[in-house]
Amino acid sequence: MTIARTICLGFLAVIAVGTILLILPFSTYDGHWNNPIIALFTATSAVCVTGLIVVDTGSYFSFWGQLIILLLIQIGGLGYMTTTTFLILLIGRRFDLRQKLAIQESLDRPLRQGSSKTIIRSIIGMTLIFEIGGTILLFNFFKDIYGENNGLWISIFHSISAWNNAGFSLFSDSLVGFQHSFTINFVIAALIIFGGIGYQVIIEMYLWLVHKIKNRQERVVLSLNFKVVISTTIFLLMLGTIMFLLVEYKNQDTLAPLNLKNKLLGAWFQSVTTRTAGFNSIDIGNMTISGLFLTMGFMFIGASPSGTGGGIKTTTLRILTNCTRSVLRGNDKVVMYQREVPVSLILKAVAVVFGSTIMVISITFLISFIEISFHPDFFDTKVSSFQVLFEVISAFATVGLSTGITASLSPLSQLLLILAMYSGRVGILVFMAAIVGEIRPSIVQYPEESLLVG
Repeated sequence: MTIARTICLGFLAVIAVGTILLILPFSTYDGHWNNPIIALFTATSAVCVTGLIVVDTGSYFSFWGQLIILLLIQIGGLGYMTTTTFLILLIGRRFDLRQKLAIQESLDRPLRQGSSKTIIRSIIGMTLIFEIGGTILLFNFFKDIYGENNGLWISIFHSISAWNNAGFSLFSDSLVGFQHSFTINFVIAALIIFGGIGYQVIIEMYLWLVHKIKNRQERVVLSLNFKVVISTTIFLLMLGTIMFLLVEYKNQDTLAPLNLKNKLLGAWFQSVTTRTAGFNSIDIGNMTISGLFLTMGFMFIGASPSGTGGGIKTTTLRILTNCTRSVLRGNDKVVMYQREVPVSLILKAVAVVFGSTIMVISITFLISFIEISFHPDFFDTKVSSFQVLFEVISAFATVGLSTGITASLSPLSQLLLILAMYSGRVGILVFMAAIVGEIRPSIVQYPEESLLVG
């Protein structure tokens, strides 16, 4: 039982429990036993904080079903190891070295002696602060529309869903009905952004602000991770807003009917939500081909390490971008912000992109093959392999945006989407390591030889 297998089996256990609970009659609105495939798909989508759905969450599930989905989202957003460790701390038990190593693997950072408890408490506390703050802000908006009781539940659900980048909504059209609202477009967007950049960045940001407010003289040294994540996130948000505004500006089914202010709001929200959040304020199925391509690119990049989002991560993108720039300049080292990037990190970035690409292509091929073989009329004028690719990228990057074909896929194809969501949430390297098993390092050194590349 390796660390990777511990993490993977932990997520599977949570998904299994969630599936069983969602099958039970009290979870559905009509009080009937739920379809096992629907329950499994919904539980996986919730635990993997994806947001892809095969039924309407608000009308198909009862309050208890929605509550179960929300708990699964919370566990999935925090991560299996973080949640388990928090429960261990609550009951006062001590965890062994193996659990500490599993926490280190899941958080993707080395832990000093005694720092595990502090980090877990910080993550839980930070999560509660943002989710409660988001609930209060959203409640002030929703209570006037749906009343206090319903407004409170809607606010809690969407605040937790947004912070965890899950994309689950109680509205059948997601947030299209609120595309004119500044409150929704900025509160939800803020929760998505902060949830996606990762707890390490937020902690550093907090310490930096405290240092500035108290006007201390000593110099604060921000980590390379902080600089890369913040700069890349800001760049992608600005680029996405401009690009979505350009490609959808004249599209009568998305931004064209809106005034300039709401066009900017729509483009901004689309730029935010494509980075693994899954909410939408415009109709994804009616976007232009250029807009869908742009969406797939942003979905594949995703959020940042230790955040609640998926994708290959912003740091991976920056490492490979700087690696390419170093090659073009004739340098044999990759430098970012006057810091040299270790070769092991470059290899890891390459492995993440390669593994992710292979997974997406393989599942897209299998779904296309299954639908063509068993449902020849599936790929008509309304459905194409392009849309299947969109769904697979959305599932693997744990985004949840859809062109509307997920529910019409066959059960076997939906199981493949479940696999995509699962592998994307646990991490492609962890997923492959769990399959391969423990590999012992070799002490053999081989002679070096060059070969042609490119």
